[in-house]
This record gives sequence, structure tokens and C-alpha cells, in this order.
Amino acid sequence: MTAAQDFIPSKPITQEALGQSEAFLDFQERLSRVAPIDRPVLLLGERGTGKELAATRLHFLSRRWQGPFVTLNCSSLAPSLVEAELFGHEKGAFTGADKRRTGRFEAAHNGTLFLDEIGSIPMEAQEKILRVVEYGSFERVGSSVPIEVDVRIISATNANLSRRCETGRFKPDLLDRLSFEVLFLPPLRRRSGDILLLANHFAQRMAHELELEALPLFSAEASRALENHPWNGNVRELKNVVERAVYRAHDRTIKEIVFNPFVSPYGELPDPVEPTREPPEPAEGVPDFTAMPLKSAVATLEIHLVNRALSISRHNQRRAADILGLSYDQLRGIIRKHREKLQ
Repeated sequence: MTAAQDFIPSKPITQEALGQSEAFLDFQERLSRVAPIDRPVLLLGERGTGKELAATRLHFLSRRWQGPFVTLNCSSLAPSLVEAELFGHEKGAFTGADKRRTGRFEAAHNGTLFLDEIGSIPMEAQEKILRVVEYGSFERVGSSVPIEVDVRIISATNANLSRRCETGRFKPDLLDRLSFEVLFLPPLRRRSGDILLLANHFAQRMAHELELEALPLFSAEASRALENHPWNGNVRELKNVVERAVYRAHDRTIKEIVFNPFVSPYGELPDPVEPTREPPEPAEGVPDFTAMPLKSAVATLEIHLVNRALSISRHNQRRAADILGLSYDQLRGIIRKHREKLQ
């Protein structure tokens, strides 16, 4: 486990929400109503629907607008780094932690913390987030000193969290705490009338960036193509398609729309076949789990990894737990189970 780099709280997003469809206006009205209420909000929507933009608007329409707006994309971190990123760590808490580091919760004090892709957070970190929501305090990794914070949590995901609760991948108690209000972002295909409005907006911005003298126009055929496309990538996909069309256009009128830039004019590229390889021999000192019954392999793997973590941490059990991505109590349980076989 290595220490994450220091971060800078997010700057305000200058992009304005744009739309005139009933679905879009209804969403904006619901967002504006809940923004001043100092409670957690859960944003649910497909990829590319603008969840971070919605979270930013919630913050700047709230009473916390002068406080920090801190973001974390939970899917961008290895599971072993999530706790340190959220709650910070003390110097020496784990390998590579050469100085104390402030976490996102502490940085968001008196402001808003936006947790994007929250469905990917490991269960151990979910437990600590639940304690922060309930009691307003937490401990840095490697410390037992409580830190009190006042943070509003806005979370977002495109996953079905209710189903993840049923399958044991998300804590039902945490979902209850994070969903004072649940806002569903409408997909672009359900925003009747907004596609051409957004397309012209993105086209004008791209023309300005390219320093074109005349504003681009879409031909009737190009407009129909835009309106009939399913837009599985939503607004993000529309923006990419329009900007590419403006850049490629030979005159002011855009006649050609390329939805899939990966179609080769020379035929489909072959997918290289990976050569088959014999399974590698187990490294020296590492048991060959493939030759064991399942229960024996699991027990042997636990013993091997715990021994290794204890050796790296010089038998500091809290540091060993961090290396393994476990809570201290979970590690203690494994040690008790295999006490006679651990070194």
C-alpha cells in the first residue's frame, strides 16, 4: 500500500445545466427544492447524464456554498487506498506513509463531499462512512484520536444499490443514511427537444475554440440523425460527437455525423490471439494452491498473506491490517483462527 498524493478541492464547474424538456425541468425543480435542506442526497443515473454537474449545483444552491466542495471518484482507487483517501492517515500508518495526510472528509469540513461511483466502495470503508454520517467523527488510518467534522454528503452511481444490498455488496444502513432524497437524472433519450438544443450549444462552443468566423449549422439530414440516435452515452457522448463533427466540417453547414469513430475504412481490425501459456510454477515460498481442496487453499492463502503482512509491518497488527485491506478486528479474527500455524 502506498500513500496517495495530496489533492486540491474541486473548483466550481462553470458549465451550466441546459435543457427545456419536461423531464429536464422536473429534475432541476426537484434539485432546487432539496439543495437548501442540509441532508444527504443520492444521485442515480446512467453514465454521461451529468451527475457531477448536478452535485455541484446542489452545493452552490445550498447554505454551504461558501464552504469547500470536495470530490472523490471512488472507482478510481484501489480498494486498499479508499480508507486513507477518505479519512487521511498518520505518518507510518502503512508502507509509504512518510507524513500525515488529510483525507477528503476533513478537507470538506463545513462544506460538501461528493462521492462519485459510491457503489464501488469496499465494505470496510462503508462501515466507517456510516459512523461519520451517524456521529460526525472518524479516526485517521493509524490513529485512535477522533476528529469531528460537519460535512454534507452527496453521492452518485449508475449501479443498482438496492440490488447490491440484497447481494451483500452494499450496507443497507448506509444506503438509508445517504438517501434522504434520491434524484434520478433523466437519460438524454427521454429529454424530448433537448438534443438539438444541446448540439447547437456544443457546436457553438467548439467553433469558438477553433476560432471559426461563422457559427456552424446542422443540415436537416444531420439534425434527424442526431435526434434519432439512441445516445447510450448521453450528454457526454453527444458532446464528443458534435465537437468531432464541427472539427471535421469543410464549411459552415454540418452534413456528416460520425457516431462511431472506431469504424475502419479498411475493414475490421483482427483481435490478436494471445498465445496459450502453461501455468507458471509457484514462486519459491508460495504454496501451490491449485493442488489443494478449496477449504485448504483458502486457509493456506490466509496464513500466507497474514504472515507476509506481519513481516512487512514488523508485527504491527494495525499496519498489517491496513496492508491487507482489513479492519483491525478482522485481522485479529484471522490470527485467532490460525494462531498455531502463524509464524
